[in-house]
Amino acid sequence: MISAVTHIARLVRAGFVFAREGVFGVVDPGLVPPPGQLALKLARIIERPGAKSGPRLSRALTRLGPAYLKLGQFLATRPDVVGVAMARDLEALQDRLPPFAQSEAEAVIAASLERPVAQAFASLGPAVAAASIAQVHRGEVTRDGVRKSVAVKVLRPNVATRFRRDLADFFFVAHNAEAHSAEARRLRLIEVINTMSRSVAIEMDLRLEAAAMSEMAENTRDDPDFRVPAVDWDRTTHNVLTMEWIDGIALNDHARLAQSQVDLPDLGRKVIQSFLRHALRDGFFHADMHPGNLFLDETGRLVAVDFGIMGRLGLKERRFLAEILLGFITRDYRRVAEVHFEAGYVPGHHSVENFAQAIRAIGEPIHNRIAEEISMAKLLTLLLEVTGLFDMQTRPELILLQKTMVVVEGVARGFDPKLDIWKVADPVVREWIERNLGPIGRIQGAVSGAGDLGRVLAGLPAIATRSVTVLEQLEKMTREGVTLSPESIAALGRAEGRKSRWRTVALWIIAATFIGILVAVRQI
Repeated sequence: MISAVTHIARLVRAGFVFAREGVFGVVDPGLVPPPGQLALKLARIIERPGAKSGPRLSRALTRLGPAYLKLGQFLATRPDVVGVAMARDLEALQDRLPPFAQSEAEAVIAASLERPVAQAFASLGPAVAAASIAQVHRGEVTRDGVRKSVAVKVLRPNVATRFRRDLADFFFVAHNAEAHSAEARRLRLIEVINTMSRSVAIEMDLRLEAAAMSEMAENTRDDPDFRVPAVDWDRTTHNVLTMEWIDGIALNDHARLAQSQVDLPDLGRKVIQSFLRHALRDGFFHADMHPGNLFLDETGRLVAVDFGIMGRLGLKERRFLAEILLGFITRDYRRVAEVHFEAGYVPGHHSVENFAQAIRAIGEPIHNRIAEEISMAKLLTLLLEVTGLFDMQTRPELILLQKTMVVVEGVARGFDPKLDIWKVADPVVREWIERNLGPIGRIQGAVSGAGDLGRVLAGLPAIATRSVTVLEQLEKMTREGVTLSPESIAALGRAEGRKSRWRTVALWIIAATFIGILVAVRQI
């Protein structure tokens, strides 16, 4: 009870901030029940002057602190939950906060590395970027007598405590929403907050971000167009991440790109193909590939930074993605529908033919347009919207893939408005399909299946031994009955006694209630 009151008090404060920033002003009163309409009118009374202009929700979330800011960014990847219009508004939410003091950053570094900052780094400059969870400093280290520049990412002090408190409020809302709303249960709001919670937990352990960088570096070591900064593991802990400093051109610095005479259409190709290669080939992709997180180094390769949000796709999801892309290209809508059923995404009681008809409604308009007007990201967005009509459960990994593709495609088309997304994607998709769905892939799948079968066969003797032991125990129980220790019998007695006492109390309450009703009836 006390916990619920605490959650409600904090949520009332959040509601007050939303009201002050005019967030409720964009809500259609016709979609709200009568008690809610009164609340909306009261909220408009306390709206501050000038709140109607600018991004209202972004302002409110920024005022409420890091957890709400991160919630807004996360919900921008979930148009199935907040709607397409609000998701687009939230995409503009900037995770930028004032930096915390240099002295605090140095205290965190010294405590985490267990040595003075002057021993760990030859120099440490002021913060060059600050976000809700951490900020980045430029520093220098000495290796073999040579100074090298590094980027030092430092976690905000006490940020974990603040996040835990606010996430508890989000869970409170999600649990109550699912308890009273079938739509909330369909959207799996608890799972949405769970996913966000796991994502934030990973972001707040900088060792895990370093591990993601290391894994992607291994995956892409032979890629001609992409690389990952090297991690300095000797200066990396839970609260501090040290990595190679990147001197390249940020992809949002259009002036420098133009000055350097970069081949912009080729740069757009690199962005698209790198992302698809990571998603399809590796099943592990950078899920925050906005231009500020991408650089072009002096060799012409893309370099990504900020690996706090990563996406993973299993083999089933990668096959699903490749087959639906190929199905739309070849206009085989029946196959696209079948892939959904085979993956278990659409319940079997639906008609494959009806689902194929709905998919045709998405695919046919594509073939009436020129290449540069066709958006792969929009195609996936429409597909996920249609699948909702056929009871397809929310797939967080596919939603994250789709939203990342929206960003990546936007970045690429910013460099080449006439980019033929299908032509650029074709070699990557076709290579994956030939390798995994063609003859070679089938042979590799058969070999892998034989290996799995071999492991099962090798484990059969142990399974048989355990089964015999269980059967012997069952036979003994059948013959002799279940034997309980004196401690178990005493515990059962105490539990039964508590049940009896509660039954007695309940009977007295029921009896008293009936007596009260009889007295009331007689007085009437």
